[in-house]
Amino acid sequence: MISLQKLLGREDKFFDLLEASADEARASVKLVIQMLTAQEASKILDEFVLTRRKEKRISMQITEELCRTFVTPLDREDIEELSSALYKIPKTAEKFGERLLIGQGHLHGVHFTKQAELLDQATETVVKMVAQLRAGPDLDEVKELNDRLHYFEGEADKLMLELLRALYHGKPDPVCCIIQRDLYELLEKLIDRCRDAGNVVFQIVLKHS
Repeated sequence: MISLQKLLGREDKFFDLLEASADEARASVKLVIQMLTAQEASKILDEFVLTRRKEKRISMQITEELCRTFVTPLDREDIEELSSALYKIPKTAEKFGERLLIGQGHLHGVHFTKQAELLDQATETVVKMVAQLRAGPDLDEVKELNDRLHYFEGEADKLMLELLRALYHGKPDPVCCIIQRDLYELLEKLIDRCRDAGNVVFQIVLKHS
């Protein structure tokens, strides 16, 4: 017989899992930043795989807990949507790592410093926003954090255009041009993934405010 306590569940377990998921998303971006500056990027690629697998396990655990739990602290669809949004961050990060490793020999003199800074700030903001859910967040504070994510996303868009303009107006090797553009787009997509996760958190807080 299923006990009432098990059926109702422990409310904070979902917050624990979502926060763990956000931490893994941030860890994956830390690996991206490390890979951009490392001499032996191939060793880091294995860590991407491990991080994504951890994120996948957390996502599956969230799904299992939703099936087992009658009462949840947030709407079920919101928990699922946020879990999915967070999972897409390490998934995109791993794809970037693979492409970077493949195109390494064509990236002499190419730097991604500004993108790395934006990514670091974006994932830090996502972690803060997810952590806010547990304590009954202040709408204004979450809105400010979400606005910050949109600012980072806007800056990434501007940076993308600047880099493409420089690329198209120069005389690069066609293969180098394709590789660089691909990597620029993946880095921009990573920041978009962070913005998407932030939007979900903001919508959850707005619904319960």
